[in-house]
Amino acid sequence: MMITEMTAAHVAQVAELETLCFRDPWSERSIASELENKLALWLVALDGDTVAGYIGSQTVIDETDMMNVAVHPSYRRKGIAGELVNALVDALKMRQSHSLTLEVRASNDPAIGLYQKLGFAQVGRRPNYYRNPKEDALILRKEWEM
Repeated sequence: MMITEMTAAHVAQVAELETLCFRDPWSERSIASELENKLALWLVALDGDTVAGYIGSQTVIDETDMMNVAVHPSYRRKGIAGELVNALVDALKMRQSHSLTLEVRASNDPAIGLYQKLGFAQVGRRPNYYRNPKEDALILRKEWEM
């Protein structure tokens, strides 16, 4: 598995994964627009030419928000999500960011467990953040020294 920055060649597969993995997916157009966004950094995990997973983020000054992370169902339970998060953190350190914040469904125990294992801590809660179905989000954050 190779992790690299997302390019225009990956956008269609990332959009397919969005549709496969999320109830309110980003459109292909929205994902493509991230390539032009100077605040954005999106990484893909590649198995040959196949996008097995991706992670997207936006950084303002020195703080980063994770937008999305997803792994294709046939590639799950192989550590790809953790590799993507770690690769993003490594890239953010080089870009002078000192933290990564994300929202996760309060009921998503597997994701919460992964994030805790990777050093994230809960710093807040957003009531009714998610729609379809309506659910609170936990706000998790990881910080590091620059």
